[in-house]
Amino acid sequence: MQKFVFLLSFLLFFAACRNNSDAPKLSKSESQNQRMVEVIYAKGFEIEDQGNIKVITLKNPWPGTDKTFKYALVKKNSPLKNPENYDAVVEVPVKRIVVTSTTHIPSLEMLNELETIIGFPNLNYISSEKTRTKISEGKISEIGKNEDLNKEILIDLNPDAVIGFAVEGNNSAYSTLRKAGIPVLYNSDWTETSPLGKAEWIKFFGALFDKENEADSIFKNIETEYLSAKKIASEAKETPTVISGAMYKDVWYMPQGGSWGAQFIADANGDYLWKDSEGTGSLSLNLESVLEKGHNADIWIGPGQFTSLGEMKNASQAYSQFKAYKNGKVYSYSMKKGESGGIVYYELAPNRPDLVLKDLIKILHPQLLPDHDIFFFDQLQ
Repeated sequence: MQKFVFLLSFLLFFAACRNNSDAPKLSKSESQNQRMVEVIYAKGFEIEDQGNIKVITLKNPWPGTDKTFKYALVKKNSPLKNPENYDAVVEVPVKRIVVTSTTHIPSLEMLNELETIIGFPNLNYISSEKTRTKISEGKISEIGKNEDLNKEILIDLNPDAVIGFAVEGNNSAYSTLRKAGIPVLYNSDWTETSPLGKAEWIKFFGALFDKENEADSIFKNIETEYLSAKKIASEAKETPTVISGAMYKDVWYMPQGGSWGAQFIADANGDYLWKDSEGTGSLSLNLESVLEKGHNADIWIGPGQFTSLGEMKNASQAYSQFKAYKNGKVYSYSMKKGESGGIVYYELAPNRPDLVLKDLIKILHPQLLPDHDIFFFDQLQ
């Protein structure tokens, strides 16, 4: 799903629970067999491998909560002690799955598990050509909206698992599904602020499909490409200044200094002018303060939903006062869309931070990556 429309377009760019004490106690022999799956960058989940049982501990399911969730992933015919102590019990590998965010889809595609998706809310948001083919074939059902999931359709689909996300943890549809015996697992990839942390959530799906090795290999390739590109960027002789965002109803929204997008700019060796602002979400500023601080910025990344310089100027003459606008150095991630209007960046960028970083390096330091073709961004004309 393209989360939240306008405000979180900036956040996405830049932007019945039990705690751990409820976990069942392991015998000495069981504890000797357990190991923690390596999760380096992601802060929102842990995976403990106990052999025929894996336990996902979900942390930070939504901002501002200290709740944790425990999910047991059990191989067929494997006994599970104290199943009531888990928030969901899932037989793996999963064969039929419902996902609720477009950011989940690339992981399934990379793991070659696209065929397992049977339901999704707001199908028009999906941009992936492969997944859209499955939709056109009638193999993926529309299940309503995230705020109002069609419980009847979901119960009829009878998936092995529903992968949801929560802003405040009050989606009544999830409670209904649990009562109907359908496991619901939260995925909080969107709360990660590290580019590699978001991408590492492929390991969450790897555990569900019993493909931990594949997920680890895919992630390591992304990590290697990202860190290699970051090193190349660090060798740039200049550090261009950068602004971001645009106005919505007279308020300028842009990423905070600790956000995902601000990290991308830093790793691309750009000087984001609001890098020192605290927080991981979105700043809300007035035009005067942005113009005062950012009018001489070299590059403008992510100007909202605008698709041309003329459209920007028609919306506000103030945009044309910025140096980046005057020099035509305005770059948008909103123009590449799927056939039904879904924005490719929202869906794929969290899973492929290496491509985002290479794009930004190409924009900020074009001489460093002469053979890279920009994937997500377009220079506004």
